[in-house]
Amino acid sequence: MSTIERDVLDPSRLAQELAEKEEELQELRDRLAAWEEAYEAAPKRDEDFTTVSGREIKPLYTPVDRAGTRSYEESLGLPGEYPFTRGPYGTMYRTRLWTMRQFAGFATAEETNERYHYLLEHGQTGLSVAFDFPTLMGYDSDHPRSLGEVGVCGVAISSLADMETLFDGIPLDEVSVSMTINGPAIILFCFYVAAAEKQGVDPKVLRGTVQNDILKEYQAQHAWVYPPEPALRCITDMFGWCSEHAPKYNPVSISGYHIREAGATAAQELAFTLKNGFEYVERGIAAGLDVDDFAPRLSFFFDVHNDFFEEIAKFRAARRIWARGMKEKYGAKNPASWRLRTHAQTAGVSLTAQQPENNIVRVAYQAMAAALGGTQSLHTNSMDETLALPTEKAVRIALRTQQILAYESGVPNTIDPLAGSYFVESLTDELEAEALSLFEEIDALGGVVPGIEEGWFQREIAQSSMRQQKELEAGTRTVVGVNAFEEGSGPVEIDVLRIGPDVEERQRKRMAGLRAERDDAEVERTLATLRETAAGDGNLVPAILDCARAYCTLYEIRAAMEEEFGAYKEPVFF
Repeated sequence: MSTIERDVLDPSRLAQELAEKEEELQELRDRLAAWEEAYEAAPKRDEDFTTVSGREIKPLYTPVDRAGTRSYEESLGLPGEYPFTRGPYGTMYRTRLWTMRQFAGFATAEETNERYHYLLEHGQTGLSVAFDFPTLMGYDSDHPRSLGEVGVCGVAISSLADMETLFDGIPLDEVSVSMTINGPAIILFCFYVAAAEKQGVDPKVLRGTVQNDILKEYQAQHAWVYPPEPALRCITDMFGWCSEHAPKYNPVSISGYHIREAGATAAQELAFTLKNGFEYVERGIAAGLDVDDFAPRLSFFFDVHNDFFEEIAKFRAARRIWARGMKEKYGAKNPASWRLRTHAQTAGVSLTAQQPENNIVRVAYQAMAAALGGTQSLHTNSMDETLALPTEKAVRIALRTQQILAYESGVPNTIDPLAGSYFVESLTDELEAEALSLFEEIDALGGVVPGIEEGWFQREIAQSSMRQQKELEAGTRTVVGVNAFEEGSGPVEIDVLRIGPDVEERQRKRMAGLRAERDDAEVERTLATLRETAAGDGNLVPAILDCARAYCTLYEIRAAMEEEFGAYKEPVFF
C-alpha cells in the first residue's frame, strides 16, 4: 500500500485533517469579524451593492463562504465530466471556439440572403434567422393581419419558395443554421428541410437549431398559435422525427433569453428555463420515446445581462442542475443527455437609444461573460438595435467584438478560468439553490402548464420587471446615458436601416406568382392529409413536409392544423 493510500484510508489521520481545517476556518472567521467591524466604520460610495437581479453582494468572499459545500468532484469536477459545471466538453475552446452566430433577417429573402453572404465572407461561422412578425405568428405576407409588418423586424418567409431563396448559394450541408421561431416552428423547420432537399442535402447531415420553445412563449414572449397540449405534441413529434431523420439537428432550443428580456431575474431565468426543459423531457418520455434517443439533441439559449459575475455563475449553475436532473431523476444513461449545451445572446433589453455607441461597450462585457461562462455559440447585439434593424456597419462591429474576444483577449486559452473564485463559486451555489427552490414552487402548482394557465409565471416576471423599472426611475440603479451622464436630449446622430413599403408590395407579388404557378390539386391533397394526421395521433412532420414540397403557404398549413387544434387565447391575469 502506498503512503498516499495509507493516509487516505487512515480514519485518525482524516479526522485530524478535518479538525485542522475547521480550526483554520475558525481563525479566519475571527479575523473576518474584526475586518468587518473596520469595514462597517469606513465611508462607502453611495451605491446599491446588488446585482441587476437584486441579489445582495457581500463586500468580501472567503473560504468561509464555501465551508460545508459539496466536494470538488460533486460540485465542479473536470470539464466535459459530470456534473459539467466547468464546461460541457473536455477541451472547450482549446479545440474549437464558440460559434459566432449573428442573428440576422430583414425585408425579403433576397435581401437577407445578401446579408448572410456578407456575414459569412466576414468571418461568421453560423447563421441565425430572424423572422418578421407575421412569420412568427404563422401569417403569410399577403394576409390582412400582416399589413404594415412585412419584413420590418425580420425576414418574411411564407413558403418553401422563400426558404429556397433565403439559402440560395449557401451550402446547408456545411453551414449550421439556427432559426428563432416558436408557434409555427414545425412548419418553418419543414420548409428548411425541404429547401435542403432541393440542394440535394440529406437531412441526416443538417446542423443547427430551431427554437421551438412554446412554453416560454406562454410565459414571456406571446408568439403562440395553438393551445399548450397540441403545441407540445408538435414538439415531441419533432423529437421523434429528428432522432431518426436529422440526428445532428437540435429540434428545440429551450430559451431563457425571452424570459429574461421580459424582466425576470437571473435565478428566474435559470429556474423557468430548466423547468421548461424538464417538462419537454417528460413529454418526450410520455410519448413513448427513450430519453437517450432525444435528450442529447436538446439545446438551450440564455441571455447575457450586464451583471458580469452573476451571468458567469448562471451558466455554470445551469449545467450542474441539468446534469443532475437528467441523470438522477430521468434516468438518462448517455452522458450526452446530461450535457447542457447553450447558445447565448447579449441582452437586447440592456441596450439604450441614448448614446447608442455605449452599447458597443456593454455588448463587449456581456460577450466576455458568455465566454467565461462556457457558451457554445454567441450572438452579439448591434449598437443600433434599439432604433431599427442593424446596419451592415453595426453588424460588422458586433462581429468584430467577438473576434477580438476570441483572438486577442486570451479568454479562450484556459478552461473555466474563474473556477475556485470564492465569489463565483458562491454565486453559482446561490443561483442553484434559488432555482431549486423555484422548482418546488412550480411543482406545488401542479407543474409548468398549470402554472402558465394560472398566470403564475407571468406575474412573477412582471413583478421582477416592475422592481427593475422602479430602480431605474428612482436612480438607485445607474444606466449610463439614461439616468446618469446624460448629454442633452438632442437627436441621435446615427445611420439606421429603414424598411420601406416596397418590401411588402414585392412580397405580395411574389406570393401571387407562387399561387398561380403551383399545382392546386397537390396543395389540396397534402392539406387534407395534414388535417387527417392532426385529427389522429400520427407524427405531423411527414405530412407537413409534403405540404411544404407542394408549396402550400405558411398560413395554409397553420390553418389546416388550427381546424383540429384550435387557437390559444391567453386568459386575463392582471
